[in-house]
Amino acid sequence: MGGVASYVGVDLGAESGRVLLGELEGDRFSVREVHRFANVPVRLPDGLHWDILHIYRQVLEGVSKALRAASGEVRSLGVDSWAVDYGLLDSRCALISNPYHYRDARTEGMMERAFERLPRSEIFRRTGIQFMPINTLYQLLAEASHPEISLAQHFLMIPDLLNFWLTGVMASEYTNATTTQLFSARDRAWDLELIELMGIPSRIFGEVVAPGTRLGTLRDEVGRELGAHGQLEVVAVASHDTASAVVAVPAESDSFAYISSGTWSLVGTELAEPLLDEPALRYNFTNEGGYGGTVRFLRNVMGLWIVQECRRAWEREGEVLDYDALMAEAGRAQGMVAFIDPDAPEFLRPGDMPSRVVDFCRRTGQRPPSTRGEVVRCVLESLALKYRWVVERLVEVTGREVSALHVVGGGSRNALLCQYTADALGMEVIAGPVEATALGNIAVQALGGHDLREIRQVIRGSVSLRSYEPSPERGLWEEGYQRFLSILQHTEE
Repeated sequence: MGGVASYVGVDLGAESGRVLLGELEGDRFSVREVHRFANVPVRLPDGLHWDILHIYRQVLEGVSKALRAASGEVRSLGVDSWAVDYGLLDSRCALISNPYHYRDARTEGMMERAFERLPRSEIFRRTGIQFMPINTLYQLLAEASHPEISLAQHFLMIPDLLNFWLTGVMASEYTNATTTQLFSARDRAWDLELIELMGIPSRIFGEVVAPGTRLGTLRDEVGRELGAHGQLEVVAVASHDTASAVVAVPAESDSFAYISSGTWSLVGTELAEPLLDEPALRYNFTNEGGYGGTVRFLRNVMGLWIVQECRRAWEREGEVLDYDALMAEAGRAQGMVAFIDPDAPEFLRPGDMPSRVVDFCRRTGQRPPSTRGEVVRCVLESLALKYRWVVERLVEVTGREVSALHVVGGGSRNALLCQYTADALGMEVIAGPVEATALGNIAVQALGGHDLREIRQVIRGSVSLRSYEPSPERGLWEEGYQRFLSILQHTEE
C-alpha cells in the first residue's frame, strides 16, 4: 500500500450527522471530522419525522468540504446510518413523504397485530431479529392502511435513499436490510411470503447488495455542485452504523464480545451462521448481517439515550450542562442507590426522563435518586449491570466463552461507564476506537476485497486503545447485581 489514498465517510447518528475524511497511507488509517450538523427530528400533526432534505443538504456540504481538505485523491464515499427507518418512493422515484422517526408512537400495538398474522416464534425463526416496536416491520404495518402505501413502488432505507440521490442507483445494502425483520436469516433475501402475510406490498423491495459493492459514480449534477473532479465512486459500505463499527472492533481472536456504545448500546459477538433456536428467542437476541457474510449476534440495550434525554430535560429547566460536567457529578454521587432496567418501555420515547427514572425506582420499591449526579450514576450503573446480564446470556446461548470485551464508538470515551462495565463484569474492558463506525465505513471502501482479520489488523495498528481493569470493590458490585436481577423481574420475561 503506497502513497495517500483518501475516502469520505458519511456517518449519520440519531443526534448528529458527520462527514469524515479518512486517509490510508501505507498500512495506517487516519480519520478526521470535516463537517458536523445537528440531526433534529420534526414533530408534525401526523407524527415524528426525520428532516431528510436537511440531512441530504448537509451531506452534500460535508462531502464538498472533504473534497477540498483531502491531501490525496478522493477515491470513493460511503454512507452509514442508524437502522430500521426508511423512505418510500413513488413510480417517478420521488419521495412520498418525510421518513418517520423510529421513536414515533404509531407503532404502538403493531407487534400484537403482527402476532395475529404470524406467531412470534415463526417470525423469529424466519428473520432471527429481536422484537422491538421500532422495527421496520411494525412501522410498515402501521402504514399498511394509509393511502400513501398504495403509491409506493420502492422501499429504501436511509443510507440507500441517500445513495440513490447521489448516484441514481437504487439498491438495498445487506447489513441494514437485515435489521428490518422482513429479511430471511437463512436465505439472505427478502422474505416475500412474510411481507405479504403482513399486508405489506412485496413489490417495493428491490435488489440487495453486499457491503463493499461499488454502486456507481455521482450523478453529473451532483458532481458539478460538489466540484468533484473525475469520477467519484459511491460504495455501499456496511451501511448499518453498528455493522461498520463491528468491522472496526480491534479483536485479535474470535472469542470476543463487543459493545457498540452510543445512543444505543449493542452488546454482542460475531458468528458464522445465525442462531434461531428457542434460547435466542427467549432472551430476545438478534441476528443481523455483518461484513464478509458474518452474523452480528447481539442484543440492543437502550444506551446513553437515557442520559441524553435527562440532559435535555434539565436544559429545558434552564440548566446549561455538558456531558463532562454531568459525568463529574455522577462520579461524586453516592453509588448503588437504586437501579433501573434501561430497556423498560417507559425509557423508549422522548420526554421527561429524570422523572421517569425516579418513578421507575419508586415503583420497584427503591429509594429514588435525589440529585442530578445520583440520577446519572443510577443510569450508568444500571447500564453496566445490564451489559453483564446480556454477556452472561450471550455465553449461555452461544456456548462460547468471552476472552475479551471491546467497547467501541462514542461511549468508549465515557471513562465512568467503561470502568463500571469492567467492575460489573469482573473483566478487562478494552475501549476504542472512538471513531469505530467511521473507520469501519472507510475500511470497507479502502480494503473491501480483504479478509476481515486483515482489515482489523490495519485498524488495530492505526488507533490508540485504553484498558480498564476491575476495581477491588467486587463485593459491592456482586451485591448490586443481585439487587439488579430482582429489579429485572419487573420488566424481563
